[in-house]
Amino acid sequence: MKNIMHFLKGNLAVGLLLFALFLGAGNIIFPPLLGQQAGENISVAMIGFLITGVGLPLLAIVAVAKAGGDLQLLANRVSPAFGILFTSIVYLAIGPFFAVPRTGSVSYEIGIAPFLSEGMKDHWAPLFITSILFFTLILYLSINPSKLVDRVGKILTPVLLLVILLLAVKSFLSPMGEPGEAVGNYISSPFAEGFVQGYLTMDVLSALVFGIVILQALRDMGMTDKKKQVNTTIFAGVVAAIGLSFVYISLGHIGNTSIAAIGTSANGGDIIAKSAEVLFGSLGSIILSATILLACISTAVGLLTANAQFFHKLFPKVSYKTFLIVFTIFSTAITNVGLSTIIKASLPVLLIIYPIAMVLMVLSLMDHFFKGGQIVYILALIPTFLVSLYDGLKQMKIEITSYENILQALPLYEQNLGWLVPAIVGAFIGFIIYKLFNNQVSA
Repeated sequence: MKNIMHFLKGNLAVGLLLFALFLGAGNIIFPPLLGQQAGENISVAMIGFLITGVGLPLLAIVAVAKAGGDLQLLANRVSPAFGILFTSIVYLAIGPFFAVPRTGSVSYEIGIAPFLSEGMKDHWAPLFITSILFFTLILYLSINPSKLVDRVGKILTPVLLLVILLLAVKSFLSPMGEPGEAVGNYISSPFAEGFVQGYLTMDVLSALVFGIVILQALRDMGMTDKKKQVNTTIFAGVVAAIGLSFVYISLGHIGNTSIAAIGTSANGGDIIAKSAEVLFGSLGSIILSATILLACISTAVGLLTANAQFFHKLFPKVSYKTFLIVFTIFSTAITNVGLSTIIKASLPVLLIIYPIAMVLMVLSLMDHFFKGGQIVYILALIPTFLVSLYDGLKQMKIEITSYENILQALPLYEQNLGWLVPAIVGAFIGFIIYKLFNNQVSA
């Protein structure tokens, strides 16, 4: 019994660390918006959202853990060049280019701006000062990654969970109103729309890079056995998945019952901010600010740490601390362009790389069926890229009529899942080629 308690205590801390790393700005902003827009179809939409926001990230954690915690090793199964290029793009996208600056901007927009006068909200100085203070703290927490479990998993996460629990319990005990009517794609295809909205959390991409943070934390705890590392990482993934499910369902419920009290909104941050005020009065704003700041701090720490570790490994002559400082300064600068600009700039990139990441992850989990056959990966990823590339271009208002006419014939194209069938067909053709080639070699 003592050994079991010791196992649970140590592994639970790692699980809470992983949960804290996942729970960032997007995780808090997007579920309330889904809840409000899905209306009476929230159950179906939330299932789709949980698949891409919880289920697939859990599978990604498993895939990366089995690959030794290294996304590059996983991507190398396509080719070494692809491994370096794709991994670098993923790290930068969820690091200093988009996701990390987003944590700084969201911290300001929801955690600081509501307490400012109307005149100061539009001034550049408050955001600039907030970003400097925010990223100074992030740099301090990230400078020694061996302290992550103590600083993040054991301190920030319990406080964060308590804050979210208060909002969730209040929303269930005293709902603000009845669900409104579904709007947009939530009317005709709520599951597919919820599935695609899960992209915006970037959780699958994050899961692919958090593996190295978790494994480093385990090594710092003295765990050197690879099998134990994999099992502990999977356990941590389950803990994080349970926590994320609770958060998403709770925040989705808040948004779903908010229309009568606060009206409709196109911004999930605005929904949760106004809902917190309705639920708790002036105390609601303070609770929300604490939630946002804690979530953004923990996520920024994890993402910057993972980025610095990866690029230090890629360019060992440049120290981990140097990369960390450079990325922190860069993130501070990008934060000051504002949240709307960051989201607008990130979406096309996200539409391109997210399907590629999902296909790569799923194939890696089925790798034993074709013994790492490179042709399977290549023929699945090429059509995936061709479809997702156009989705990204279209988001940037770059449309090619002849190209789109071809893609419109694909199943699920209208649901933004046009890449799915080509990926499956490509993988199947690759598998047949692999089997035929192997049979000829054996003969």
